[in-house]
Amino acid sequence: MGSVSGRFEEIDWRETPIGAISLRRRLDPVLKADVYEVKLGDEFLMSSLFTVAEIELARLGLAEQAGTELDVVVGGLGLGYTARTVLEDSRVRSLIAVEALDEVIEWHRRELLPLATSVTADPRSRLVHGDFFAMAGSDSGFDPEVPGRRFHAVLVDIDHTPHRVLHPSHAAFYRPEGLRRLADHLHPGGVFALWSDDPPDDDVTAALAEVFASAEAHVVTFHNPYTAGQSANTVYVARRDPAGHAPQ
Repeated sequence: MGSVSGRFEEIDWRETPIGAISLRRRLDPVLKADVYEVKLGDEFLMSSLFTVAEIELARLGLAEQAGTELDVVVGGLGLGYTARTVLEDSRVRSLIAVEALDEVIEWHRRELLPLATSVTADPRSRLVHGDFFAMAGSDSGFDPEVPGRRFHAVLVDIDHTPHRVLHPSHAAFYRPEGLRRLADHLHPGGVFALWSDDPPDDDVTAALAEVFASAEAHVVTFHNPYTAGQSANTVYVARRDPAGHAPQ
């Protein structure tokens, strides 16, 4: 059972194979607003406190696509901010949100999260329980119903950064050979966009440029009421050559 007080509510708590996971809502005294948080043990996995960069991940990624009838993958459903922003784009035909934690998918389906209905009720949206990194490295890809299906954009917000991963098995994804496997799941001209909590990293941009025709790091700034200043995240955006050729 969750615990409830006037300022804090533990909405759900579960033991999982990777540890105890909990969904909490608290009234933030600085913002004077509800904040939703997900913790795995003592580590914060997700928070609705700062979501500007999660929203910009979708906007910047889709801005690189000039076409319509777009098929999109979001790696890491989380609290739904990236997925909801994707669905706000009228050019999007379909969205697959891949989430490793079945509990997170259940919280959306039970409408325990503020954006849940806008994601789950949209007929273009499908939530898939799976390991994004294993799917990216496989021939089958991200759609269990259509193995080998390609997409116009893949947007990822899972690890803290390419160098601070949630599990050691994720590290290979960010090296050129892992990125090439990911690129195989994109249409020619398709876009890969990645959120990171660190400033732009030349090594990350170089790895992307080795695989994609173009690669750019965008600094996304937002007001931080706790510091009375600006904070920042990074969104990397890389694009396959429209002709499908790999960089030389």
